[in-house]
Amino acid sequence: MSVTLPAADGSAIEPSCYSRLTNHWVCMDYLRDRHQDLASALVQHLQITFAALALSIVLALPLALIARRIPRLQGAILGATTAIYTIPSLALFPLLVPFTGITKTTVVIGLALYALTILVRSILAGLAGVPDEVRESATGLGYGAGRMLLQIELPLALPVMMAGLRVATVSTIALTTVGTLVSYGGLGNLIQDGVQNNFKAELLAASVLCVVLAFALDAVLVLVQWLVTPWNRKRAA
Repeated sequence: MSVTLPAADGSAIEPSCYSRLTNHWVCMDYLRDRHQDLASALVQHLQITFAALALSIVLALPLALIARRIPRLQGAILGATTAIYTIPSLALFPLLVPFTGITKTTVVIGLALYALTILVRSILAGLAGVPDEVRESATGLGYGAGRMLLQIELPLALPVMMAGLRVATVSTIALTTVGTLVSYGGLGNLIQDGVQNNFKAELLAASVLCVVLAFALDAVLVLVQWLVTPWNRKRAA
C-alpha cells in the first residue's frame, strides 16, 4: 500500500483510500493507480482459461466418441474423469509440478483435467439425445459414420454440448484463481495478495472482476450458440 508523504510546503498529503492509514473496500484511487496490475492479471486469467478449455475440448471429444463407440469402456472413462475431478486442486497442482515445473503449463493441464468431467458427459448426453429416426433417415440417404457424426449428430448435439461448455468455462474461471499455488493464478494472485496484506481495495476489485469475467464469457457462449444453431431460432419463432 502507499504511505502518507509530506507535501512540498511541509503540510501532510491527505492519505488516499488505500494508504497505510485508510483501507477502504471501494477505492477509485486504487483503480486509477493500479489499473495496469489489474489488466495484466486479467490477461493472464484469460490466457490460462482459454488454453485449459481448448486442451480439455481436444481431450474430451475423442474420449466421448470412444466411450460411445465402445460401451464397455464408457464406465471406465466416466469413472476416471470423475475421479480426477474429486482430487483437490491443492493436491493436483503440486502433483504436476515435478513434471511441468512451476509454470503456467501446470495450471493449464490441471484445469483441463478438471473440465473433462463436465465436457465428456455433456458430449455423450448430446449425442445420445439425437433421435434414432434422424440417424435412420441419414443412413437411408447414404451417410457414412463419419459424415453422419460431423453433419448430423454433432450439430444436433450442439445445444447440450454448449451447455456443458458454459458450465466448464465458469468453473475454469473460478479454479484458475487456485493457480496462485504455483504463482500463475491470474486475478487469483491479486486476491491472495489482498487477503495476506488485508488490502481491501485490491481484494474487492480482483474478486468483482473475476465474477464479471465469468458472466461475460457465459454471455459470449450464449451468443455463439444462438449464432451457430439457426434451426433452434426458427423453432422458437
